[in-house]
Amino acid sequence: MKRTAQQSFLILMLVIVSSSCKDELPTGAIVFPESNVSYGRHIEPLWTQKCLSCHQGSTPPNLTPPSYTSLMTYQPQLVIPGQGYNSLLVQMLDGRIGPPMPPTEKLNDNQIKGIMTWINEGAQNN
Repeated sequence: MKRTAQQSFLILMLVIVSSSCKDELPTGAIVFPESNVSYGRHIEPLWTQKCLSCHQGSTPPNLTPPSYTSLMTYQPQLVIPGQGYNSLLVQMLDGRIGPPMPPTEKLNDNQIKGIMTWINEGAQNN
């Protein structure tokens, strides 16, 4: 089947438009793998980069230092190991409870999914 110039142009435009709709990651963004998410390599650096500017000192939840212990012992319980979707932390990040956190520089889909994966994998201190 021979393509016309108009068909070729339409295909090119569809490719350009669809490629511009991807969730682009800014330079320096923390990218989570699909599995084997690590607290030390992924979660803690994300807290430091995106959350500490607001959640330090007396602002609840006080996650300073951004440690595994401070996250896991905070009350009310933010993380339910093995239950990422039901964890209060994920519900706050994805906007099911209040506006999505953080209020500025929102987490991208990869980061929210990565946190959920870490929790589903048992929320280990790894």
